[in-house]
Amino acid sequence: MVAAGAEADLARARPALEAIGQRLFVMGAAPWMANLVKLAGNFMIASTIEMLGEAFALIRKNGVNAEAFLGFLSESLFAAPVVRNYGKIIVEERFTPPGFRLPLGLKDVRLVLAAAESSEMPLPLASLLRDHFLTLLAQGGAELDWSALARLAAANAGLPEGTKR
Repeated sequence: MVAAGAEADLARARPALEAIGQRLFVMGAAPWMANLVKLAGNFMIASTIEMLGEAFALIRKNGVNAEAFLGFLSESLFAAPVVRNYGKIIVEERFTPPGFRLPLGLKDVRLVLAAAESSEMPLPLASLLRDHFLTLLAQGGAELDWSALARLAAANAGLPEGTKR
């Protein structure tokens, strides 16, 4: 659970926040700080999905077993739930039903880009993600999970759908 606000407000809300979350992370005195942290986290998840999609397309294109590759990643270099969970979705090409719909991913990336612009800083990866989300939406992907970014990476590699190897 991520929160931000005045100390007195956080102290009053703490019991409820701790009851509904595994752990409470206080990000500062201004409430918008918690929103920005949540958006930054979702940006990092989307970036990880993009990275996984491209890596899986590369190994599949070259005949490497995707399940074996996922085992290697999730049990060594990237032993993290986001890699394990989204990697499995990508290997299984299970983009429906969506857990987090693609348009919601686009909304968060747009908000991250707006925050970056107001901070006068570039976020090139966020711009790439926005374009990839828009491409998938233009192709009718509104009801897909945001992990369908991997489908786009596979298509860009010339892999037909269902190339699980």
